[in-house]
Amino acid sequence: MVPKLRVARPTDNLPELLRFYRDGLGLVELASFTAHNGFDGVMLGHPQAPYHLEFTHQPGHHVGRAPTSDHLLVFYLPNLPDWQAATQRMEAAGFKPVPAYNPYWDQHGTTFEDPDGYRVVLQHAAWKL
Repeated sequence: MVPKLRVARPTDNLPELLRFYRDGLGLVELASFTAHNGFDGVMLGHPQAPYHLEFTHQPGHHVGRAPTSDHLLVFYLPNLPDWQAATQRMEAAGFKPVPAYNPYWDQHGTTFEDPDGYRVVLQHAAWKL
């Protein structure tokens, strides 16, 4: 059995993050909630993937930006047409590539910064351990 992974993060920019991760990155909105115990939120991912991202916002509470430019989510896209489509979708949604903090990611990938300052790398490579 493969465990499921949820990456949960608070934000001050829920609508902007939705645009970045859904419209730009192409994740699917799996669920959302409003005023649930004082929080609004959305879960994004792919229905058959063993992971999803959850972003929450608590009205009246400020969480701020990413602590560094090296906080990353890395998506490995070994198929060239898939990688090209993903980077083009991000740019078409209005998100421009940024230089990676660690130059390793610029060798075979493209980095984008979300509205909270966290980075997403679209890596044109297979995931190898």
